[in-house]
Amino acid sequence: MKIALIGYGKMGKEIEQIAVNRGHSIVLTIDITNPEDFTPENLAKADVAIEFTSPGVAVNNYLKCFDAGIPVISGTTGWLKQRELVENTCKEKNGCFFYSSNYSLGVNIFFELNRLLAKMMKGFPQYDVSITEVHHTQKLDAPSGTAISLAEDIISINDSKTNWTIEKQKSKEELSIKPVREGSVPGIHTIKYDSEEDYIEITHSAYSRKGLAFGAVIAAEFSYGKTGIYSMKDILKLV
Repeated sequence: MKIALIGYGKMGKEIEQIAVNRGHSIVLTIDITNPEDFTPENLAKADVAIEFTSPGVAVNNYLKCFDAGIPVISGTTGWLKQRELVENTCKEKNGCFFYSSNYSLGVNIFFELNRLLAKMMKGFPQYDVSITEVHHTQKLDAPSGTAISLAEDIISINDSKTNWTIEKQKSKEELSIKPVREGSVPGIHTIKYDSEEDYIEITHSAYSRKGLAFGAVIAAEFSYGKTGIYSMKDILKLV
């Protein structure tokens, strides 16, 4: 499989190493030093694009990939206010779009554990739930896409919460997300149910970017030759 890497920072280089080890070739790399190479002609050389950039440019990158007729695997977070535009354009172009707020196998299992715990805790209103996420100082968006996914899953299950906030919790209906940016932390996400008597806590901690990079390559392999909109649930068969 021939891969275009849109975004060639630390994550892009990690993806490149895993992809090459799995027998794929990198035919195009794009970063801030060579935007002139981001053309339909160059994209057409690839079978699939993997995009890890920043929220401000991600959507335009997806649309370019749809125009070039290649599947795009989205690893960027913080752009979801334009999700309807992206998905509608993908359908109009008969393209393929794969998005996950986190490509780690462990995190996607953690998503399922979070949903299960949220169902269990519905009958115990004395426990108030909150989320803390910790990432490296270079991460541009806050809260993380993973934290937002966790929060939205809790809200969809626990009717005592109506929205999430990164501000100080003003009412019991708000789910507080606390973003922390420090050092070179790859990612830590903690869900805490706190009461006056005790608390219940689940945490996922990433050792490195390798889990994310491996998942992105697997998503690219899955998307090759397909049309439609997909997520990690389609690969892992998680319901």
